[in-house]
Amino acid sequence: MPQQKWPQQIWLVRHGQSAGNVARDAAEARAGLHIEIDTRDVDVPLSELGLAQSHALAGWFAALPAAVRPNVVLHSPYARAADTARIIVNHMGPPAALAVSSDERLREKEFGILDRLTTHGIALKYPELHVQREHVGKFYFRPPGGESWCDVILRLRSVLDTITREYCGERVLIVAHQVIVNCLRYLFERLDESKILEFDRDADVPNCAVTSYGFDRHVGRNGKLVLQLTNFVAPLEAAGTTVTVQKDVPCAPKA
Repeated sequence: MPQQKWPQQIWLVRHGQSAGNVARDAAEARAGLHIEIDTRDVDVPLSELGLAQSHALAGWFAALPAAVRPNVVLHSPYARAADTARIIVNHMGPPAALAVSSDERLREKEFGILDRLTTHGIALKYPELHVQREHVGKFYFRPPGGESWCDVILRLRSVLDTITREYCGERVLIVAHQVIVNCLRYLFERLDESKILEFDRDADVPNCAVTSYGFDRHVGRNGKLVLQLTNFVAPLEAAGTTVTVQKDVPCAPKA
């Protein structure tokens, strides 16, 4: 058999609910134009519920046998993802992780001039961009100063290069954002535009939900990652913690 290149296990986790999620819901409910958050998006913290969600998920990871729990943790540098990862690592206790690393390539999708606008705000303030986005679709549409999904996927391809080079055979937990989870699914499952946007239309990724893959050397020519869990929220439900599916702070309408 050829030498394995993939980690033995990969978990993708969206951060816990953030204060930005709460502010966005409030803005949308009042049909406001802007999401009222004073800090930079990178500094938006977890909400109280987000902290509870993170602790509930951390308990689930900590309860896994030591031989199968994560030994590598990669996370977005954004506070809401970094704090979710820190809580999980702390719950697992010593020896916590072989490696814990913040990686800017796992950051939230950049929305440029659409940052902190509600759906109503985008349509009213930038009607031409709103029409263009509806025509092009979110996969390829790049707002001025921002990114398309394709731009995010491009930077994530280099994350995969790092993972296969440095963490083959390891058990890797990635804590990031909704778009990052979806775009990594696109890469791991070799999806196309229509399929990943179908997943996105069907349901948002819940906060602290788990999507996971296990390496199976008997699949394909050289073995591959096989999907095991999708948007798994049982740890939150078991802990009696509310499950939330809000979008992140920068807002754009669904395709």
